[in-house]
Amino acid sequence: MRRRNTGSNMNKKILRLAGPSILANITVPLVGMADLAIAGRLGDAAAIGGIAIGTMLFDLLYWNLGFLRVGTGGKAAQSYGRRDFKESINVLTQSLGTALIAALFLLIIQYVYVVGAFAILDTTPQVESMARDYFFIRIWAAPATLSLFSFKGWFIGMQNTVSPMVTDIIVNSSNILLSIIFAIPMKMGIAGVALGTVAAQYIGILSAVILMNRYYKKLFKYINLKGSLKLKEMKDFFVLNGNLFLRSASLLLVYTGFTALSAKYGDQLLAVSTIMMKLMLLYSYLVDGFAYAGEAITGRYVGAKDLFSLKKAVKLLFLWTFIIAGISTLAYVLAGEPIFRLLTNNDEVIAASAEFMPWLLIVPVISCVAFMWDGIYIGATAASAIRDTMIASAAAFFLTYYATEWIIGIQALYVAYSAHLVVRSVMMTVMAKKEVYGRLVS
Repeated sequence: MRRRNTGSNMNKKILRLAGPSILANITVPLVGMADLAIAGRLGDAAAIGGIAIGTMLFDLLYWNLGFLRVGTGGKAAQSYGRRDFKESINVLTQSLGTALIAALFLLIIQYVYVVGAFAILDTTPQVESMARDYFFIRIWAAPATLSLFSFKGWFIGMQNTVSPMVTDIIVNSSNILLSIIFAIPMKMGIAGVALGTVAAQYIGILSAVILMNRYYKKLFKYINLKGSLKLKEMKDFFVLNGNLFLRSASLLLVYTGFTALSAKYGDQLLAVSTIMMKLMLLYSYLVDGFAYAGEAITGRYVGAKDLFSLKKAVKLLFLWTFIIAGISTLAYVLAGEPIFRLLTNNDEVIAASAEFMPWLLIVPVISCVAFMWDGIYIGATAASAIRDTMIASAAAFFLTYYATEWIIGIQALYVAYSAHLVVRSVMMTVMAKKEVYGRLVS
């Protein structure tokens, strides 16, 4: 086995992959924060609630289809490690085919889905009306959005985080600019925010196709639509992504549960919790840059059967993760409240947020391990282990909430969110020897 990957060389590989992802990820929360900032200046807390619930409705749809990025990235990375480029093209073809079929299905069921969702959700009529307006416009971005999942995962698997960075920056900057233009100068309000998102997604898919043609044109000779989309050829793809679908569904239950449960405390606390979740996840976009690097590197070394390099990479990835968590906690200490004030000028919402601000100091510390293991497990395509972990952590979230809510009220949501992170971290750490390293020695 070649052991040329010194600590210095491995760090360079990690940073080369993580750097572009971090730059791209920085723009992701800016979109959500811009949407909230626009809504926060449209009149009252109900506008923030409308954006929150409308976004949650898409989370219910899109997070369950997150396997289009996750599964594609892991399989493409392992194909890259084996230098099997025909297989890597098959992975992309299968993923894009699945994305377009899924998008068509979402367009067909959109009305039934919204009616069913609001039969369950407990919101005010004003919030529901705004959320519906947002949803029925943004849903038409589904074909582009899901196809972008596939392209992003494939680029990362091919050890190329620059192309998804370029695509994400184009999408997210367009989204912010167009949403502001449509919502405020053109006076379209919430509908303008949604329309800006739709336009940006189609700009993004055009960018991804151009980048694919620019950097991977030589691989087009391996494209075989008829062969790669046969059910027999897609069996492994469906098995892997079936488990990842359950993983996404379980994770989604936590995040949508957080928003849906906070809605019952009124529009003001819903607005507080919506902004708090954005802030709690803000640091994760930095960690995710290293998680994407972990996904690409793990898949590569699993495919190449290089256990020595894999272990070295994992150690360094966690070192960077702990550094990011420490820096993020310090940033929240210094700027947590000022950032919150950027997202709303509603004095009542700002005043109500004070008792929740300490959670910004706790979340980075207890979540960084879980987020890093996610990327590593995805690269190893340890889908069944990821599935089991997420199911257990979702159960921990709801059990903790209902066990403590009668005592501490809405604070139980934050305790429950923390509990699910701890469960994820512990389970993945315990299973790593078998589910990650064991794949190279079995």
